[in-house]
Amino acid sequence: MARYIVQFMKDVLGENGHEAEVCQRSIEIDAADKLHASDLAKVRFCETERLKEWSLHADRVHVIEAEFPS
Repeated sequence: MARYIVQFMKDVLGENGHEAEVCQRSIEIDAADKLHASDLAKVRFCETERLKEWSLHADRVHVIEAEFPS
């Protein structure tokens, strides 16, 4: 099983009128693959934020394989 970092990203409009991408939450997950990591993180995100649907607080997820120092 691999470790993944799943980031929940949201596009927001700043005071300067420019759009920016903001990380709403970052979750570390152990999973068999990126798809499974995404699914598990979405469940945890909903539990943490007390939501029924993760997309109410984020526009997309980024899944990155965690790198361990050698």
